[in-house]
Amino acid sequence: MTDLKDKVAVVTGAGSGIGRALACDLARRGAKLAISDVDTTGLAETARQARGLGAPVLETKLDVTDREAVLNYAADVAAEYGVVNVVFNNAGIAFTGDIEHMTFEQIERVMDVDFWGVVYGTKAFLPHLIASGDGHVVNISSLFGLLAMPSQSAYNAAKFAVRGFTEALRQEMLIAGHPVRVTCVHPGGIKTAIARNSGAVEGEDQTQIAEFFDQKLAKTTPESAARTILRAVVGNRPRAVVGLDAKLLDLLVRAIGPGYQRLVAASAKRLKPQSAVRAPGAPATPPVGVDGRTRTSA
Repeated sequence: MTDLKDKVAVVTGAGSGIGRALACDLARRGAKLAISDVDTTGLAETARQARGLGAPVLETKLDVTDREAVLNYAADVAAEYGVVNVVFNNAGIAFTGDIEHMTFEQIERVMDVDFWGVVYGTKAFLPHLIASGDGHVVNISSLFGLLAMPSQSAYNAAKFAVRGFTEALRQEMLIAGHPVRVTCVHPGGIKTAIARNSGAVEGEDQTQIAEFFDQKLAKTTPESAARTILRAVVGNRPRAVVGLDAKLLDLLVRAIGPGYQRLVAASAKRLKPQSAVRAPGAPATPPVGVDGRTRTSA
């Protein structure tokens, strides 16, 4: 796939952030779009922008944790366009909290969206991608799929899982000789609403955490991230590391191995904003999507 013109591209989590930037960049390149999100307001705005750029757009409200809904969605997209060429499994949520304080349900929720959503999207669309004769799976992992970070254990678990799942898929497609290429994407700090709209355990001041992320860590725009990702697709690269921060930390892990953990722990302890403690019994903030809306469970 050296050219995205007239290719049918599916983007989940397209209501904002990287998903919206991907949809608009794909539209500029002449792709036909199938975009989805749980946030119908954000999704409608993305569709409006993409149509303004000349792309045909199929927009669908979709909860990626609902396996049957994802399977039906894949069938609907194939029926609408007759073919599916590239799938961007982008939908995701974030959540902050130490393992000691997280509930099982909070961990499961992150895994349901960030890992199982990718699995469902890949499995549902893979037969259509194989049938296209020119398919590509793009799964969005994270910098936190390359290194672990304290207070991000659930997110780390999901994103490391996405990485392993995606790298194995690429090898399987090569062995089987299927016409499907596979790319795993590892964005660093991207200027989206994911931190502002993420959840946190009781006792964490999510507003303060989000301000720290936005001011200190989010350095790459969604538009720049989208360009990097699409260059990886056109170049058939197995991995796309997005942002200077992600590239430098990836090199650190490669250079010193497990020793990075002590460095990260020391830095996190020094830099982490002091959280305001909630009143006893106050509810923790629920996990929400990159679009800023709480995702409904399957």
